[in-house]
Amino acid sequence: MGCTGSKRTRGDENAKKIRKPKPWKHSEPITRIQLMEMRDEFWDTAPHYGGRKEIWDALRAAAEAELILAQAIIDSAGVIVQNDDLTICYDERGAKYELPKYVLSEPINLIHEN
Repeated sequence: MGCTGSKRTRGDENAKKIRKPKPWKHSEPITRIQLMEMRDEFWDTAPHYGGRKEIWDALRAAAEAELILAQAIIDSAGVIVQNDDLTICYDERGAKYELPKYVLSEPINLIHEN
């Protein structure tokens, strides 16, 4: 009985409810295509700066998902969330993962093309 309680407590202290980042503005207006190119470039290069590929994959899946699914992905991957908008996270080994806001949400000055 004590083990179950201990496990639940451990999970509760590591689990942090995630949220969308606060609205933000890019330094200059960009198109959706430019935003997608920036995101692709980040995800292609991020694993080369450290951390585990499976954590980067989980972070990408969470960043591209709705909040409820993103929370489940983060929880199941064992990601420790420092900032509830996912901009700073850690894995169970203590490796740090920093995500720029542009991979998590769109800027308020996004150019909407017709």
